[in-house]
Amino acid sequence: MNAPASFTGLEVGFDVPALPGMNEADIQTPCLILDLDALERNIRKMGDYAKAHGMRHRAHGKMHKSVDVLKLQMEMGGAIGVCCQKVSEAEVFARAGIKDILVSNQVRDSVKIDRLASLPKLGARIIVCVDDRANVADLSAAAQKHGTTIECFVEIDCGAGRCGVKTTEEVIEIAQAIAGSPGLSFAGLQAYQGAMQHMDSYEARKAKLDAAIAQVADATAGLKAVGLSPALVSGGGTGSYYFESSSGVYNELQCGSYAFMDADYGRIQDKDGKRIDQGEWENSLFILTSVMSHAKSHLAVVDAGLKAQSVDSGLPFIYGRDDVKYIKCSDEHGVVEDPDGVLKINEKLKLVPGHCDPTCNVHDWYVGVRNGKVETLWPVSARGKAY
Repeated sequence: MNAPASFTGLEVGFDVPALPGMNEADIQTPCLILDLDALERNIRKMGDYAKAHGMRHRAHGKMHKSVDVLKLQMEMGGAIGVCCQKVSEAEVFARAGIKDILVSNQVRDSVKIDRLASLPKLGARIIVCVDDRANVADLSAAAQKHGTTIECFVEIDCGAGRCGVKTTEEVIEIAQAIAGSPGLSFAGLQAYQGAMQHMDSYEARKAKLDAAIAQVADATAGLKAVGLSPALVSGGGTGSYYFESSSGVYNELQCGSYAFMDADYGRIQDKDGKRIDQGEWENSLFILTSVMSHAKSHLAVVDAGLKAQSVDSGLPFIYGRDDVKYIKCSDEHGVVEDPDGVLKINEKLKLVPGHCDPTCNVHDWYVGVRNGKVETLWPVSARGKAY
């Protein structure tokens, strides 16, 4: 396990929620805990899948924002590098020695572009997404200033309705601009269909991806016709990776949530109609919370409220319990329905967050647990890196 060299001077309950060697029962709450066995199984499973299907896997660092989790994905799961959404996130990973980094987003501000252009000096391959020619010119100027090379993906809007161009003609125009710009290199296509990742039905997701694949295939053919065959076609997420892998068009995956899982992803169905958190992937990330009040016989109050999690995709569920239910929250309180009054003061519950990505971003540490003991602490390295 990767871990900080020393925890000297860190105080439990002030600096950190726990220290290695402590019992799980003594961890301070609310905090994020990782079931290391489940995490490692998820990582190995995705790595094995990507290898078996001839796909590169670029783990999505925006989910966990952790150098240590990424290194585990690379060492244990064969991930070739990382994608992230912000220049400051990319800088965290580059400073940590990660050598292959994709900023799967647009970078337009002059300060951000300047910082991005400097990152190859740290020994990292840097790729960024673009969707217009003005951005190409700005990136080229910054790369020339720093004497570096920035690789570029042309981003295709293949259904998410966010960044990216729609037509093959636009893709070719921007790719040609990249190829003709000093300091830049055309590296391929970004084609992530984010809008369908959380659709419940496997068939509904497949229909959306079939349309995206056809669009990307047309763009790829158009690029080949003008001598700009894309080396990489990147996309795919936890709700769709099997479609991209079998497409014959994509050669790189960008899965992220598979490693931790969350309540919203967990409910989507595989091809057999089964929830993907009941076979395909395991919950490895939990918000550990403690009961702090039970003044009402049928309701308990826990210490994980809005400040400990994101509820944009729904409330968390209580892992391994069907006798109690998390029903609402405010800043520092979570209310748990306890009809039989079974919960005790200081009893700990594991919550599966509704949305793992923004939940991780409000915590400083992951507490890695195995066999009831704290094995390691990992910092949320890129927490707050939103620039």
